Amino acid sequence: QVQLVESGGGLVQPGGSLRLSCAASGFEFSTYAMGWYRQAPGKEVRWVSSINPGSSLRTYTDSVKGRFTISRDNAENTLYLQMNNLKPEDTAVYYCAKRTSAVLTSKPDSWGQGTQVTVSA
Repeated sequence: QVQLVESGGGLVQPGGSLRLSCAASGFEFSTYAMGWYRQAPGKEVRWVSSINPGSSLRTYTDSVKGRFTISRDNAENTLYLQMNNLKPEDTAVYYCAKRTSAVLTSKPDSWGQGTQVTVSA
């Protein structure tokens, strides 16, 4: 079955960086669009970024543009999110998600367990 396992979260000071990873298994990773989502304390889950199978298309929510970079390694079945210049408002549980097809805007149908990112001085 589909399995997504996030890692790389932690506590970081404002302005710092973290790299999240999502190890995927149980499906043909290289043929699906993937995405990152986050849930801040007391808030609903919000979309952060998406990438198509060939990495030619990447999209970001406005608040992370220029600071976050999504990437993937299809040979290693791994999705990444490089987060730079982190701000306290980036504090959230971050989830990776498999989408239902190769289309960047297709709905997510599988989720990881999440990794906590805390940005605080």
